[in-house]
Amino acid sequence: MTEIGRLITAMVTPFDEKGEVDYAQAKRLATALLDSGSDGLVITGTTGEGPTLTAEEKIRLYAEVKEAIGYRGAVIAGTTDNDTAKSIELSTEAASVGADALLLTVPAYNKPPQEGLYQHFKAIAESTELPCVLYNVTSRTSLNMTDETTLRLSK
Repeated sequence: MTEIGRLITAMVTPFDEKGEVDYAQAKRLATALLDSGSDGLVITGTTGEGPTLTAEEKIRLYAEVKEAIGYRGAVIAGTTDNDTAKSIELSTEAASVGADALLLTVPAYNKPPQEGLYQHFKAIAESTELPCVLYNVTSRTSLNMTDETTLRLSK
């Protein structure tokens, strides 16, 4: 597993003229981002169109980018889903194709209570050996994860 590093870039997902993921272009972009100084790349976060991609597209993208960059940089896989079981499944698949860490965003729309957030993230973290990066982006999810919940999860 590659160390996450300090300079992380949220990579866009390139598409071709037909609206399909352009995996070859994604590999070139990932390489260029590392060449320009990034230590790691968030793949399929919000910037990378994560909410619009299928699980199969995400998994292939993690694998293709990791193949392109190898151990030169970390692949941080955005595996957020409102469904805990689906997030666990995607996280497991991401690990199996070489992801170095997971990016987990507060579930949007459902607005679970803090205990629900805790249980959701705890279940995902317990299902993997990968480091989990929590992304509390209230402007996108309309739900704030409190400091107390974050501290509970850090233990």
